[in-house]
Amino acid sequence: MVIWSLITAASATPAFAQAFGHKGGPDIENIAEIITLLRRDAYDLELLLSFGTSKGGSAGHLALAIRNQVPGDDIVYSANFYADRTPEHEHGYYNQNLICMVPKSEYLFKTTSSVGSEASFGLDMGEIYKRSVIGIRISGVPHDIKDGLSAFFQRLNNDFHAQKNKTDYHDSPIVYGYKVLNCAKTVGLAFKYGAGFRDLPIKGTSSLSKLSVVTATKANLPMETALEIVKSCAERGYSFDVVLYRKWDGSTYINPQEEGKQMYKDLPNRFPSVLSLDYLEDQGHYEDYDNLYAMYLLYNLGRYSVVLDGATRQLKIKARKEPDTYELAKKKAHESAIEDKKHFLRRIIFRAWGIKLGGKVDNTERLRRP
Repeated sequence: MVIWSLITAASATPAFAQAFGHKGGPDIENIAEIITLLRRDAYDLELLLSFGTSKGGSAGHLALAIRNQVPGDDIVYSANFYADRTPEHEHGYYNQNLICMVPKSEYLFKTTSSVGSEASFGLDMGEIYKRSVIGIRISGVPHDIKDGLSAFFQRLNNDFHAQKNKTDYHDSPIVYGYKVLNCAKTVGLAFKYGAGFRDLPIKGTSSLSKLSVVTATKANLPMETALEIVKSCAERGYSFDVVLYRKWDGSTYINPQEEGKQMYKDLPNRFPSVLSLDYLEDQGHYEDYDNLYAMYLLYNLGRYSVVLDGATRQLKIKARKEPDTYELAKKKAHESAIEDKKHFLRRIIFRAWGIKLGGKVDNTERLRRP
């Protein structure tokens, strides 16, 4: 495939390997086996929605995987946080492309990167060591749609290299920007301009520009964008299922590229919520209707939950079930969210009167059961 020619072979494990769960450390032993098992299902695309790792906020990450663009694997297209052309990211960070393109097995599970040694562990590869990832798999997608998506991502890189200041799809410089051209917006633009989803609303600049700087850094447009894409795909007759790739909670790795200097095992693992009151809450509390709806919808569409057993260093399918149809999943999610929201509204009223009610509902377990 043309795409594969753009990607170098993955770098070999260093002679003096790091600890398991660290950048450059030993790989999971059965990655190929699990990838092969998951590929038995005939999906075409996979929206990869990463959990947030910030305390007090639920910002996550959105990437897109396209099937069969490498032998036996998918290619993940992921916006590069460090491709912003700021002085602090000129050295020691991978900034050659605006859109990283890596095999999905690498993006989720590997400890070394095919894009180079400066790639970020837990962002460009090895996501499950840092946070959980929800894979929304989309089936029934025509070849021309997939070709249009990959061509648009390549166009983003071409425009980034040409240092374009304005295009027909974006009226600002083509560089990464959290409030301007972020991960969610690049995926949304690919569907709108590359795949012809002209009816797809693009979340991003207008929504974030209305927020304060503090609130904007906690906003999570990835979930909103993902749900809009799913809705548009459903209108075109495509079908869905969901895979939950669970975070391994044993990584003691500390990323020198990031502030905070926390071990990955200690980072928050926040369900990627929509723009709501959840931004003011802590890890595990997703009580706003929109967040509850999103959680229940994804659970109802769930097929597998993939976990890493640290003792054996192997991936396992921890749970599996038959997913609902999209229409049934929506109906059940609405009913469940309405029921949960009643309790949330009651707590809001009591808070207004200064009365404390104790603990809040932690709905993360509901998603963990697919």
